[in-house]
Amino acid sequence: MHFVKAKGILSPDNGMNLYRGCLHGCIYCDSRSLCYQMTHAFEDIEVKENALELLEQALKQKRKRCMIGTGAMTDPYLPIEEKLRMTRGALELIDKYSFGATVLTKSTLVLRDLDLLARINRHTKAVVQMTLTTLDDELCRLIEPKVSVTSQRLRALKSFRDAGVPTVVWLCPILPFLNDTPENIALILASCADAGVKGVLCFNMGLTLREGNREYFYAQLDRLFPGLKERYIRTYGNQYVINSPRNEELMRLFHETCEKAGMLHHVEEIFPYLHTFEEAQPALQLSLFDIP
Repeated sequence: MHFVKAKGILSPDNGMNLYRGCLHGCIYCDSRSLCYQMTHAFEDIEVKENALELLEQALKQKRKRCMIGTGAMTDPYLPIEEKLRMTRGALELIDKYSFGATVLTKSTLVLRDLDLLARINRHTKAVVQMTLTTLDDELCRLIEPKVSVTSQRLRALKSFRDAGVPTVVWLCPILPFLNDTPENIALILASCADAGVKGVLCFNMGLTLREGNREYFYAQLDRLFPGLKERYIRTYGNQYVINSPRNEELMRLFHETCEKAGMLHHVEEIFPYLHTFEEAQPALQLSLFDIP
């Protein structure tokens, strides 16, 4: 871990990364790609020590309140967050200035901040997003070795449901020849419905590989699933988009299941939902004249 002074904190679409790098060890992580020009070891977490100061300045200068998001590139609930509390500090500022919030994580450490997220959700909207890839906790421990396993994440989603905080699940990546089965997809979606998930995001049943993350992914396949790397190379070569041979079948299952369960499932529905600031409507007050 090392500290840096950042020049800015919010992107043009109001996203932020308080940390850079990751310790979760997911074998497929796109953030390892060389195109992101990380100048330090991926596991050497960069902490933007002035992030909260920059965020407060940015929120004060906003002419209109909006949704503030975190987690697109780096999980905001890395193990170091338990001590540094940067994400909690950011949520406190978001709450203080009455903005909305979305967080994307694979860690149940987000439950620590349930009180804040519920409070934000009372005056506008707070959305907790979680990634799910497999309902098999043993497979999860192999492909996502240092994060909360799927069963723990599902319990967290139910806790947010019970607190009235909406949730969205990212169903990705789906790794060809590993978790791209109708049984896995159906079980994940049934669990999402049971947890009261608002929507499920899935672009395709597959993953993306490019320079940097491809080499790491293949090295992990060699270590964990001998022979599978060669099958990928034979099937896909150096393609960027790696879709499951079952992509069409699984996407049909995905949309049909979500539709029946009443969960949002189209990208053009979910992204606007995540980015739209909604001000809570004041509770109607009855006057003496309203009483029959």
